[in-house]
Amino acid sequence: MPTSRLVPSLKAIFAVVVWGGTFIATKIALTEVSPATIVWIRFGIGVLILGITVVARKQFALPERGDIAYLALLGFLAVTFHQWLQATGLITAQATTTAWIVATSPVFIAVLGWLVLKEKLGWTRVGGIALAAFGVLLIVSKGNLGALFAGNEGTFGDVLILISAVNWAVVTVLSRRELARHPATRMMFYMMLFGWIFSCVWIFGFGPALTEIPHLTTRGWTAILVLGIFGSGFAYIAYYDALQVLPASQLGAFLNIEPLVTALLATFMLNEPLTIIAVSGGAIILLGVWLVNK
Repeated sequence: MPTSRLVPSLKAIFAVVVWGGTFIATKIALTEVSPATIVWIRFGIGVLILGITVVARKQFALPERGDIAYLALLGFLAVTFHQWLQATGLITAQATTTAWIVATSPVFIAVLGWLVLKEKLGWTRVGGIALAAFGVLLIVSKGNLGALFAGNEGTFGDVLILISAVNWAVVTVLSRRELARHPATRMMFYMMLFGWIFSCVWIFGFGPALTEIPHLTTRGWTAILVLGIFGSGFAYIAYYDALQVLPASQLGAFLNIEPLVTALLATFMLNEPLTIIAVSGGAIILLGVWLVNK
C-alpha cells in the first residue's frame, strides 16, 4: 500500500470499527435510558467535537440562506429520524441482525438511483439486489423463511432497522448536491447541528425530558460517551478525511468490516449467538452488495 494511502486507510478502518461498536453501545445504553435521551446526548457531543474541528481547520462559514432548509432536511433525516429508527429498533432487534441489515444500504442506494435518477441497473446489479435481500431474510428469519412469512419470526425492531437502511440511501442521494459545494466536515457539522436541534424538540416536547439522565450508571454513561465522542465525533472526522483521499469504491470495501466487528463484539459483550445462519446470511449480503457496487 502506498504511504500516501496508509494513513487514510487506517482512518477508514478506525471509523468502521467504531461504527461497528456503536450498535453494542446503543444496546447497553438502552437498558437504562430511552432512544430520545441517547440521541440527544450523543449528537450534542458530536456537534461540539465537529464544531471544534471545523473551526480548527478554518473551514467555518455560515450556510447561505438558500441552503438552510436543505441542510435542515438532511439533519432531520440523517440524525433525528435515522437514529430514532436505529435506537428504537435495537430495543427488540439483535445488534448483529441490525448491523447486517444496515450493510444493505448500498443496495437501496442503487435502487433509488434507478427509480429517481434513472440510472441503469443491469443484470449484475439486479442479481446483487436479490442476493442481498435473500441474505437479510435468512438472518431475520434465523433460517426459517416459512416462519418469517407466517409472522412467527423477526421483530418490529428489524422492520425499523430496514427502514433506516432505506432512509440512509435517501440521505446519501440528497447529500450529493451539498457535498459538491461544502467541505465534508463542515457539511456534517451543520447536518448534525440541525439534527440535534430537532432532537431537542423531541426530548423536551414529547420525550422524557431530562428525568432519565440522573439515573444513568457508570456503564450507561460509558456507552453514551463512546457513542458521542467516538461514534458521532472522531469516526465521522476520520471517515470523511479518508473520503478525500481514497476512491469511493475502496472506502466502500472498508464499510464491509462494520457488521463483522458488530457480530464479534455482540458475541462477547451481549452473548448474542454467532450462528452458521448469521454467518452465511452475512456472506450472502456482502456478495450481493459487492455485485451492486461492481
